[in-house]
Amino acid sequence: MKKAWIHLLLIVGAIVMIIPFFWMISTSFKSYLESMQIPPTIFPEQLRLENYVSVFESANFLTYYANTIFVTVVRTAAQLFLCSMAAYAFARLEFPFKNTLFIFILSVLMVPIQVILIPNYALLSQFGWIDTFYALIIPGIFSAFGVFLLRQFFMGIPKELDEAAIIDGCSKWGVYWRVILPNAKPALVALGIFTVLASWNDFMWPLVMTNSADMRVLSVGIANFEGQYTTEYPLLMAAALMSTIPMLLMFLFLQKHLIAGIALGGVRR
Repeated sequence: MKKAWIHLLLIVGAIVMIIPFFWMISTSFKSYLESMQIPPTIFPEQLRLENYVSVFESANFLTYYANTIFVTVVRTAAQLFLCSMAAYAFARLEFPFKNTLFIFILSVLMVPIQVILIPNYALLSQFGWIDTFYALIIPGIFSAFGVFLLRQFFMGIPKELDEAAIIDGCSKWGVYWRVILPNAKPALVALGIFTVLASWNDFMWPLVMTNSADMRVLSVGIANFEGQYTTEYPLLMAAALMSTIPMLLMFLFLQKHLIAGIALGGVRR
């Protein structure tokens, strides 16, 4: 009986979560008048595929896509490399003020992005990086969360592997590259997924840092479909659906690693 209630609760929760997604798909095929109709129709009276064509005609959607993919790939690759190096140092090496420095890095997790938005904007403005890929990428190539997640995983790898590698002539870099990283693939995949999701869905930072249409990413470009007085909801929903598809595919193929990553952050010491 208890399981039945749990299943019922999960089904209700799933329906509540699916309704907005279903509304997005349904509206993307409606006409503008039908999307504003009250009471709203559940299914479109006629499938209007031209809404998707209009998205590409009314905005430089391919450029938004290319910018988003480029920024996401570079950010993710850089985070995996830099965060793993920092995590290796905190997990395996001994140096003065190691614990104090690690606590300082962790304290960054408690600072809301709104607090550092203006100082970062002023700093990058001094560099002349506003409305460039440097502004979109460089601040996102390192994260305290990534260091924390990987450090926790690296500490669980037996130190005997390091000692055996050093006896065989490996340097500290060799231990990191040939021993630690191959044994940390689950954590690296999990961090990669989290970084891709955060970068793909990032809205505030690209909105503040970019001015021209050629530098927009999907999250900012889609927001431009929302007008001051009227909003073309079918076009807005069609653009939102097309931007969501890559993340849905990633979740379908990598959901096992995503769940494992959440468990890594919460269970390991």
